[in-house]
Amino acid sequence: MPERGPDDTSPERGSSRRRPGSIARILRTERLGVAGGLLVAGLVVVAIVAPQIAPVDPKATAFETYLPPAGRNPMGTDHLGRDVLSRVVHGARLSLYVGLTSVLLAVSLGSAWGMAAAYFGGTFDLVSQRLVDVMMGYPPIILALALMAALGPSVNNVILALLLLLVPTAARTVRAHVLTLKELPYVESARAAGASHVRILVRHLLPNSVGTITVLVSVNVAYAILVEASLSFLGLGSPPDEPSWGGMLATAVRSIDFAPWAVFFPGLAMSLSVFGLNLFGDMIRDMLDPRLRIAPGQES
Repeated sequence: MPERGPDDTSPERGSSRRRPGSIARILRTERLGVAGGLLVAGLVVVAIVAPQIAPVDPKATAFETYLPPAGRNPMGTDHLGRDVLSRVVHGARLSLYVGLTSVLLAVSLGSAWGMAAAYFGGTFDLVSQRLVDVMMGYPPIILALALMAALGPSVNNVILALLLLLVPTAARTVRAHVLTLKELPYVESARAAGASHVRILVRHLLPNSVGTITVLVSVNVAYAILVEASLSFLGLGSPPDEPSWGGMLATAVRSIDFAPWAVFFPGLAMSLSVFGLNLFGDMIRDMLDPRLRIAPGQES
């Protein structure tokens, strides 16, 4: 993300520099991003109203096993006679809960860590970056598998594993951004005026890092959903009775020959969600990065 100069520190000045039609132009040209935003909105709505739109309890074995899609079971039933539609709908709630909770916590902690390391520098920055190097040196999925094997399968443990995966990345990204910001004249002016370290961090550096932090959140939610599904698929994520898309795929893959709907629908839900989140994250990045904004007269 490019730095803001001293004239951009106040929200009023920053907004006055933006052309009023810039967002409208991006919305017209970023049609894929808008489509991704609609998919994300649909995911959020389904997660919020899951109990109202799910036909039955997602854990209830109320039907015959492997019923094909029809009638009361638009997506069929699984190997235990549970309604696939109900489990897919509630799986959206679990995936969104895990994704948002882990990413918001990880980006918050990582951003605070990265900002402090970049601003104070010295031994603290050196030690913290070596710790980041160690944490990022392990393959993410291997580290997640090791953590889940040690902690045991549960939704909260998945969130904890994702925290340890995402915090170092957020810390390194925000640190790199703040290293450029802290050398700008408005930070030097704040120091000369006697502003405390906390005031400089909170009132000057943090507002100018919001764009980077927002992009981190938007692009990592899809990653968190994929990691949760992968862990559940391997039996190390959420408990087997929980309606998780990855867990549904793990149990349904053995019956793909004669009950393909049990694999198709949770796989489709996960694919659309991750696809929409990636497209939406790209659009957010374009809207927040002035280098990617369309200049007047260039839109088609």
